[in-house]
Amino acid sequence: MVEDLIVALIAAAAAGTAYLLAAARVVKQYERGVVLRLGRLRPQIRPPGFTMILPGADRLRKVNMQIVTMPVPAQEGITRDNVTVRVDAVVYFKVVDPAEAVIQVEDYRFAVSQMAQTSLRSIIGKSDLDDLLSNREKLNQGLELMLDSPAIGWGVHIDRVEIKDVSLPETMKRSMSRQAEAERERRARVINADAELMASKKLAEAAATMAEQPSALQLRLLQTVVAVAAEKNSTLVLPFPVELLRFLERSQGGTAPPPSPAREPEVPEAAHRKEVEGEPAEGETMTGLA
Repeated sequence: MVEDLIVALIAAAAAGTAYLLAAARVVKQYERGVVLRLGRLRPQIRPPGFTMILPGADRLRKVNMQIVTMPVPAQEGITRDNVTVRVDAVVYFKVVDPAEAVIQVEDYRFAVSQMAQTSLRSIIGKSDLDDLLSNREKLNQGLELMLDSPAIGWGVHIDRVEIKDVSLPETMKRSMSRQAEAERERRARVINADAELMASKKLAEAAATMAEQPSALQLRLLQTVVAVAAEKNSTLVLPFPVELLRFLERSQGGTAPPPSPAREPEVPEAAHRKEVEGEPAEGETMTGLA
């Protein structure tokens, strides 16, 4: 009698252990458990930790609640300005409703991937090349809206979409390089022309000042001579203009002697008297008819 009781207790303990092993489940911190009992969804979502299900009747589906980083394969398309490009992107999303992610869509990862590829091709066709290269933030927002609208019904929230790279044909790269070079050359010429204009205005102002003060021109000449003489590798020929001498003379307080008037040649008085009376002067002969 006692032996039968012990055997029954041992059998019950073994059955209980087997049931416990079959019914026990562990849900991790970043997961949520969705239970389907006989094919029907149970309203209660199993939280992280230890949980129990009915073996044979319940099926537990664990849904990852972490943010998923999914690369979008490069998509080739033609932009609105007829340029062929290849664009790849990356999508960041997470599950916000585990029950919807299990019931509404067969594989939410695959669905998000396919939807991201089609949306990326659509964005390429609606955008210009300049927008793809310089206005990516606006395109990222457009992609996020296009993906988030249907994903909400799947219990998925699109956290962020980023365009990673835009590949251009080699011919287009060379054309853009020539365009950028021409633009830089145009800017350099405009800057040089502005500099010449400002320099000419300053030179005109300097010329006007020197015209009012002639001594300023001489001082400038001396400064130029000093600058050239500092090189010590060239021969310097320095002309001294008359204005410089007059300037130095005035600075010393002296005056230049006035020029002497020209004197007429002296004529002998006897020769002058004979010339007046009609007689030839010395050294002259009179000729006439016989």
